[in-house]
Amino acid sequence: MAFRFFNFPVYQKSREFYRDICNLTKKFPIEEKYILVSQIKRAALSIILNIAEGSDRGSDKDFNRYLIISLGSLNEVMACLDIALNNNYIIQEDFRIYYKKATELSNQLAGFSRKLKNS
Repeated sequence: MAFRFFNFPVYQKSREFYRDICNLTKKFPIEEKYILVSQIKRAALSIILNIAEGSDRGSDKDFNRYLIISLGSLNEVMACLDIALNNNYIIQEDFRIYYKKATELSNQLAGFSRKLKNS
């Protein structure tokens, strides 16, 4: 099936996460537009794109490698949010909300990865 990634719940969740990140970064100072905002948005987009790209690889082992890369990008997003919190670009409550969202997405990615390993 072409474009099978559309059917994966983790793909849908990652799209929602990216949309939410885009909305959150609108609050950041203008001087961070080409630095931290750009980095966090590229990392969040990388999560989605690696799921899509990996889904068309020849084997589950290859696909799993892309899921691991997606997890790395998710960690990068959280590091960026930690920097944003430390610099008072977001408040603790925003960080808590996104930490929870990222944890849910991480669990989905890790679960999907385990499923591929076991198949």
